[in-house]
Amino acid sequence: MTSKSRSKTVAAVAGGFGQVQGRPLAFMEELVDSFGPSGFESDSTEIVRRYVENFSDRVYSDKLGTLMFEKSGTSDNPTILIPGHVDEVGFIVSSVNELGYLTFNPLGGWSDQVLLGQRVLVRTAKGDIGGVIAAKPPHLLSLEERKKVVILKKMFIDVGASNKKEAEAMGARIGNPVVPVSRFSTFRKAVFRDGKRKGEDIIALGKAFDNRIGTWVAAEVVRRLHDQRIPHPNKVIGAATTLEEEGLRGARTAAFVTKPDVCIAVDTDIAGDVPGIEESEASARMGRGPSITTYDASMVPNQGLLRLVIDVAEKKKIPYQLAQVVSETDAGVIHIANAGCPSITIGVPARHVHTHAGFFSMTDAVDTVRLVVEVVKRLDRKTVADFTA
Repeated sequence: MTSKSRSKTVAAVAGGFGQVQGRPLAFMEELVDSFGPSGFESDSTEIVRRYVENFSDRVYSDKLGTLMFEKSGTSDNPTILIPGHVDEVGFIVSSVNELGYLTFNPLGGWSDQVLLGQRVLVRTAKGDIGGVIAAKPPHLLSLEERKKVVILKKMFIDVGASNKKEAEAMGARIGNPVVPVSRFSTFRKAVFRDGKRKGEDIIALGKAFDNRIGTWVAAEVVRRLHDQRIPHPNKVIGAATTLEEEGLRGARTAAFVTKPDVCIAVDTDIAGDVPGIEESEASARMGRGPSITTYDASMVPNQGLLRLVIDVAEKKKIPYQLAQVVSETDAGVIHIANAGCPSITIGVPARHVHTHAGFFSMTDAVDTVRLVVEVVKRLDRKTVADFTA
């Protein structure tokens, strides 16, 4: 793993976080807390729309709900697509039983072990209702049953009803979408390296970081290009893509609509600084900078683009980590769209993805925005043409 250590210290971190205060931080909180599992992203994309229309030249959607927002530079060619999927992992109700409990299927990948006892929100035509994921209590399990993991098929959502009619009166029915309940918050912590204090960081806690943070980064890149009047020799299109957790679907239609010349997908990366994870399984660490993906389950990045991203990070002294990802990202389908598109994925390392609550470093998110902006500034026609020469 290559890792460029963060330069000092409190001033650098506070300065970076300062760029996120105000509207960007309020946007992040509203977006992360919004209701938007795969296939039900309209609330989340509307939040993005309201934010980006203040600084985008054009805002529009495709027929799968992916929201795109453009910023033209000194040239309209090449086209640089920056997707960050806006859907979160959630659930969908599969039945309402006679006792008034809801069975459910996953939307996206969940581990059964993280579900029991968690609060959820069920969206119905009559409004949102609270619930909790439950199962047969351990007091009534045999000794053998207690040793086994309770599987999702043995779980149910309790919404407080006592029979099917009561649940239906609340609005419960097959097809209701469900999301975790977990509010966004931040806290400041001291940072230590090799036993020595190296400043401070801001840590975010909440749900849906996979991948509302990628959507946030895409929006922030376009906002900074506009607000800071940064010259760039291309057209930049940020995208809040839908249905990523259900097969990278929104990325496919976004690529068809925008026909990009380069794709810089932004997603979360699994932070490997968790007990039981080997570096060979997940090399990125929270707080050590954005991860540059050298391989994932759906794509090997364009090598010229990879070299450029690394070179920019080193020249601009932006901390980074080289990583390989076992899952797929939006870039996996975009890089084979149309006649092909040089693509790469840049990640914000996050702990405990695909659970009710996780962590990420705010300075990692800020540095990811910085890195993408600096790369965009260098993507002129000749540089992009050289990627496939």
